[in-house]
Amino acid sequence: MIELRKDAKYSLVIPTSMGVRLTPADHQPFHCSDTFKMQGTSAESNVGSIASFLGLPVKILTAFVKDSPVARFIKDDLARRHMDYEGPEFTQDTPWGVRHQINMADSGWGSRGPRVQNDRAGEVGRKLNVKDFDLDRIFGDEGAKIVHMSGLIAALSEETSEFCLEIARVAKKNGARISFDLNHRASFWKGREELLSAQFKEIASLSDILIGNEEDFQLCLDIEGPEAGGQGIAAKIEGFKGMINRVKQEYPATTLFATTLREVESANSHMWGAIVSHGESFSVIEPRQIGVFDRIGGGDGFVGGLLYGVLKGWDADKSSQFGWATGALTATLNTDYGQPADEDQVWSIWKGNARVQR
Repeated sequence: MIELRKDAKYSLVIPTSMGVRLTPADHQPFHCSDTFKMQGTSAESNVGSIASFLGLPVKILTAFVKDSPVARFIKDDLARRHMDYEGPEFTQDTPWGVRHQINMADSGWGSRGPRVQNDRAGEVGRKLNVKDFDLDRIFGDEGAKIVHMSGLIAALSEETSEFCLEIARVAKKNGARISFDLNHRASFWKGREELLSAQFKEIASLSDILIGNEEDFQLCLDIEGPEAGGQGIAAKIEGFKGMINRVKQEYPATTLFATTLREVESANSHMWGAIVSHGESFSVIEPRQIGVFDRIGGGDGFVGGLLYGVLKGWDADKSSQFGWATGALTATLNTDYGQPADEDQVWSIWKGNARVQR
């Protein structure tokens, strides 16, 4: 589907700011809980977990707090996820110095939806800078088949915006394909709209794969959105198709476009679908009901499965189906990232076969 560099050491190289998520036990709300599960997380590394658990080499580019037990926890978590990592270590200096972000998120239950709050004050990942990485070694000597980044890390700070842009430039020159999940966050863009718009447009111009919903394409790339007034899933599908046709005119070098479709019936039952455009055709997966244990990371699970299909050389239809199923798989887990046992487990989800495997 997309020709990839054959001599690359890594299937995926992913720049990100790692942190931890605190989740209340037993699906309780955060504000009235006293027992929490902690996990290492970031939107971008969540994407890479699908490929890493299925045996492909993945490398994380990030930053750590020197001598921090949380940094050690994150490093051990990445190793458990079969991921290589590298990045500078910054000294905390004072109790008010740098630290890793904290994501406070409950899972919701039934009619009570999940609530998420990010505490990113002093986040060490905001200091990411290309001067702390040997980009010629990483993308020239070692090499990456795909570099995946998102609008969260790209807009986190002035430093990370330039960091992602420079990585996209160098990686592209060295034969990597660029995957960019736009992931617009209004709070990140406030007061920086003009600069971020220019930077996002340049990253998009270098991208082979663009992911986002209608709002992401409008707010990040100034692409005209779908006409107002459409109702139901059919209108959403047609609206997305129309928008992608406009995006293709602005970014003709981009090969693959994707978005997910989600209708929330309750915290534990969603209608889950996807749309992927490749060339002149669209692969449409109309929403099907899935059970949800924890919805956080489901979209990242979809992107991870889609990219795994691209890395395997599958066509758009097969890659889309696999992505839909890895997103559905992630929604059954209490981690933000999917941990498929093997491809067969994923395809069983796609086929709707939840029978016991003995």
